[in-house]
Amino acid sequence: MLNSLLYAYIKLVTLNPTLYTTVKTAIFSDIHANLAALNAVLDDAREHGVNNFACLGDIVGYGPNPSECIAKIQDIKCVCVRGNHDEDSSNVRSLDNLNELARKSLEWTRSSLSSGQKQWLSSLPLQRRLGRNILVHASLNEPGQWEYVTNKFDAGLALKSQSAPICFFGHTHRPVCYEYSDRSATAVKASEIKIETDRKYLINVGSVGQPRDGNAKASYVIYNRIERTISFRRVEYDVRSVMRGIETAGLPSKLATRLIEAA
Repeated sequence: MLNSLLYAYIKLVTLNPTLYTTVKTAIFSDIHANLAALNAVLDDAREHGVNNFACLGDIVGYGPNPSECIAKIQDIKCVCVRGNHDEDSSNVRSLDNLNELARKSLEWTRSSLSSGQKQWLSSLPLQRRLGRNILVHASLNEPGQWEYVTNKFDAGLALKSQSAPICFFGHTHRPVCYEYSDRSATAVKASEIKIETDRKYLINVGSVGQPRDGNAKASYVIYNRIERTISFRRVEYDVRSVMRGIETAGLPSKLATRLIEAA
């Protein structure tokens, strides 16, 4: 019986080779125009047998390579949702309500992007499915309001109404897993999470290009659909080269030092 099932699976994969590519998905967020960090994450994912990618938004903003990061995401045919920096970079509305760093970087980003790139960013959906699971930049509760989920109480409210087994999100730049069972949420600290069928999960994948958890390494996760695991990954990259790029672009120096402060 086992041999028959194995033969059937091999035949199915032979006829459908894309099945190989969908077992593992690298899911990342908040690239923030940091091409060196993005390339490091993609290289690390491929070294771990991943060639399927999903991005949770904020491809641009803060960093010196917005056009190049958009081109890279398009080149790898990455599943994408829209972040608040993607939205603010792709329209002409006032930025006066933002802090000075965000405002100056977004003004520069707007001047650096082509009309086609702006149109592409604005066309990205606020949320989308990844199999039975869901991708969003901030919160599923009114995703266009860009609310922050920063603790187990925020997570509990989000998870209570969450219909999908897993929701992957970013926005806070801090990786964390919230697990929901018995009508309450718990923050789980582990490098690998085993997904249980009787629970729901809210997974913050951290930030590729602007970590704010005290660890300057790029952050992302690998989701293994077959083994039902989520592995948190941290990857080193050439931070100094990105700092020089920020200075060359004439962006605020704080955006450069924040990369190594990771705060």
